[in-house]
Formats: sequence, C-alpha cells, structure tokens
Amino acid sequence: MGSSYMSASEVAEELGISLPTLYSYVSRGLLRSEFADPGKRTRRYHTEDVQRLKARQEMRRDPQKIVDKALHWGTPMLSSALTLIEGGRLYYRGQEVLELARTHSVEQVAALFWTGDAQKADCLFAPPLPSLPAHLQAVETLLREEVTPVERCHALLPLLAHEDLAAYDFRPEPMALTGARILRRMVLLATGQSHFLEGEGIAALLQRVLVPHQPQAQTLFTMALILCADHELNVSSFTARCVASAGSPPYMVVSGGLAALQGGKHGGMSARVEALFQETGTPQQAHSTIAQRIRRGEPVPGFGHPLYPEGDPRGRLMLELTDAAVPQSAGVVLAKALTEAARSAALEPPNIDFALATLCVALELPPGTALLLFALGRTIGWLGHALEEYQADQLIRPRAHYIGILPTTTESERKEGT
Repeated sequence: MGSSYMSASEVAEELGISLPTLYSYVSRGLLRSEFADPGKRTRRYHTEDVQRLKARQEMRRDPQKIVDKALHWGTPMLSSALTLIEGGRLYYRGQEVLELARTHSVEQVAALFWTGDAQKADCLFAPPLPSLPAHLQAVETLLREEVTPVERCHALLPLLAHEDLAAYDFRPEPMALTGARILRRMVLLATGQSHFLEGEGIAALLQRVLVPHQPQAQTLFTMALILCADHELNVSSFTARCVASAGSPPYMVVSGGLAALQGGKHGGMSARVEALFQETGTPQQAHSTIAQRIRRGEPVPGFGHPLYPEGDPRGRLMLELTDAAVPQSAGVVLAKALTEAARSAALEPPNIDFALATLCVALELPPGTALLLFALGRTIGWLGHALEEYQADQLIRPRAHYIGILPTTTESERKEGT
C-alpha cells in the first residue's frame, strides 16, 4: 500500500493557507511534493504530511485539545524505536512486517524486536527451560480443566515471577533471555505440554499439538504470531509500558498486557468474529447475516481499522496464506462469502481479527484459539516495550484534565481572605 495524496488546492483548504504559503512549506521541508503525472507540471502532496502539519497547527491554537485527543488514535505521545505504521505499511525496527512473516521464524523476530539482531535467536532460545516446581505443576493441572489457555497463562505468570529471580535483572541482555523464557513457558502452559522436543521451535510445537495432521499449519502459526507481535501503542502495549515504567518485572508486564488484551474492544474482538462465523453458518447466509446486522444498527466485527484506511495489510496477508494452505476448508469458503457480503455493503476490508478467526475456523481449532495466537505473538511486543521502559527509567505518569465540580469557597475562607 502506498501513501495517499492530495492536490495543492485540497492541501490549502485543509490547512487554511494560501497557495504561496503552501509552496513555502514545501521549500522548508514541511511537506513533500512530487509530480502527479509524468509529463505534467501538476504536483501532489502526501496526506500524512498534511495531517501531521495540521496537528501542529492545532497544538499551537489549543494545546489542551491535542492532549485530550492523544489518547484516542491521536498525536504520538511516546518515543519508541520498535514499530512504525506509515503509508498503510507496518515495520518492526525498520523492516517490513509482511516480509518478516514470510522469511523469519517467530524466534528470529523476537530476537530482532528485543535486541535489534534476528541472528541472536539461537542464543536466546537455546538455554533449556527449567521444569515447573511441583506446586506450580499442581496449579497448572487444576487450571487446565477450568479456564481457557490465555486465562491459564494469566493466572500463573505472577507465580512464575516468584520462581525466576533472574527476571529482576533489567539490563538488555538478561532481559532478552528472560523474554525467551517467558514466551516459551507461555506456549507450554497454553498447550498443556511440559517441554519442547529437541530442536523444536514455537510454531512447530503449536502445529504438533493443535493440528498434528496438518504440517502446513506451522507456516500459518509462524505468520500469525509475527503479524501480531506488535502494533505500536495499542492499549495492551501501553499498559505493558506503564507496568514496566513502575519497575515491575517482565512477568508482571506480560500479565498486565494479557489483562488488557482480553477486553472485547482489543484482542477479544476475535471472539466476536468467531461468533459472526457461527451466526452465519453457511456461505449462503453471509449476505443475510451482514444485512441484518446493518439494519439493526449493530457493528459487523472484523472489518476496518483506523490506521489502515485502505485495508489492514496483516489481515490481507493472513487471509491469502490461509487460502493458499487450505483453500477448500469450510472456514476459508465462509470467510470469502462474508468478505464479499461486507464489500457489497460498502464495509472496509477485513482486518487481522477477521483473519485470525478465519485461520482458526479453517484449521478447525477450538474457540478462543484466535485470542491465544494473538496473545502469544503480542507477548513479543510487550517485552520489547518493557525493555525500552527499563532503559528510559522514567515513570509514566500523565496528569488528568479535571472536568468535575469545582471546589466551593466556604464562608470562613471568604472571611480569612478579606
């Protein structure tokens, strides 16, 4: 996906400036311009530059307004070297995520995210995991029958922190090793396994346990975890940064991220998409299901994303590769019917929540597996954000803009003031 563009007159109107002022902005490097058509003198301007400049104008006019909007898809409020979303594309440490998902393992992307070097994956993930202490094995066994895999991880992380004193070393290299332990331990907890086989990676274990008769699923799990690894300052990653800034160990950071992720407006959205699949049932009912939701004024989950007006690239790639791997599966056929029905109703393209649900339905995985894959992938991102916060060594503590009832002045205070 490339950038979107505006004409000179559209830019001038959007910014409330004259054309000479526009050309001045270009000469000062505030706006990029390029020829709109070879052989013609008409120029076009990057929409993202215009919106950035407009935000600066609003900041000067009304700083409080920008602060209020910053927490809701607004002006960037924290510096990070991890993830960039620009021009409809997503990058981890400067490398395009779609390409990483095709060419790297989960472990390599984790190493890239935590250290900046994908080649350190072997070192980070080589040390064997210690066995769970007997009392934690008992808790894990009990929880296995009572709660979902994500809830099981969430419940056990604080207890694991108590057993792993090395996790309190917040220096970059020890922290990356701790991250590898946490990620692998969560995979084992989520799948009910006690250990990895020799030389077995995360995606391979997931395939062996979840869909043992479909070897192509290993590639799909690799892709899913990498595409879900991070997405800038989403609510769970911001939560993770806040927890880390307080000096809490990485197990607690991931626990905080999981608490936020399970909300229905975030990672829990995949459960809504799974419900949409169940509600639809057959491809023949797709148009009717979408139409009925629209007529009732209900949202249709799994379509559109505020940061990708032209479509979520993560969802697009995941749907393409799932279709290529299991093209005749009932899940893929149903997903195509729903996507076509959504398109005919002028809805936006499917996003990553829709794609995750499609993958899991296509592979006939248990309900809730989409959220599990999201959680395992996003754990990589949470730990990367924690690393940045540990190095920054500064508590995240914004101020509130009070809009409540103002204190009243008492009679005695008035007399004292006279």
